[in-house]
Amino acid sequence: MASCLVAGDRLVRALGSGGELEPEQLPRKLRAELEAALGKKHEGGDSPGGPARLVSFRLIRDLHKYLREKDSPLYLHELLEGSEIYIPEVVKPPRNPELVARLEKIKIHLANEEYKRITRNVTCQDSRHGGILCDLGKQVRSVKALIITIFNFIVTVAAAFFCTYLGSQYVFTEMASRVLAALIVASVVGLAELYVMVRAMEGELGEI
Repeated sequence: MASCLVAGDRLVRALGSGGELEPEQLPRKLRAELEAALGKKHEGGDSPGGPARLVSFRLIRDLHKYLREKDSPLYLHELLEGSEIYIPEVVKPPRNPELVARLEKIKIHLANEEYKRITRNVTCQDSRHGGILCDLGKQVRSVKALIITIFNFIVTVAAAFFCTYLGSQYVFTEMASRVLAALIVASVVGLAELYVMVRAMEGELGEI
């Protein structure tokens, strides 16, 4: 925070011998403090001419107050012509190596977490696509197995019918009796096949 002024040449000349402030008969203490401030030069000032002559705001306020009490024709802004507010250079403290290392670890950890979050979404999408393909494959295999089962059922019932029809010629002479016997045997075989199919389907559903 600024608390000083870099005194300009006008203020230095005014305080010197034969200057504008000499007739004002400044108090001894105020003059001594001003002369001490102007005589003490500080390195690193903003003045292009070299070291800066710093005057505190307190001394400037005391000078202004004295001039107003004496009804002096001098104005403070005239005396401060060429002066500038002194803003000291802020020296940054050295960074703690342990703190810097900890911050770097935190940055790396956050970056890894963000990467995992992004890749997790991608992995979930890939898994979802793989799951859809897997379900589709299971459905295709189920339909294929069902078609084969139906085909086997038809073939088995038809074979039972024709075998019974052909074999019954040695028992029955009438065709109606042979057809009836073939239908009975084919029905029994069909019911047996249906029973086996139902039990197999129940087993598959239980595994799912």
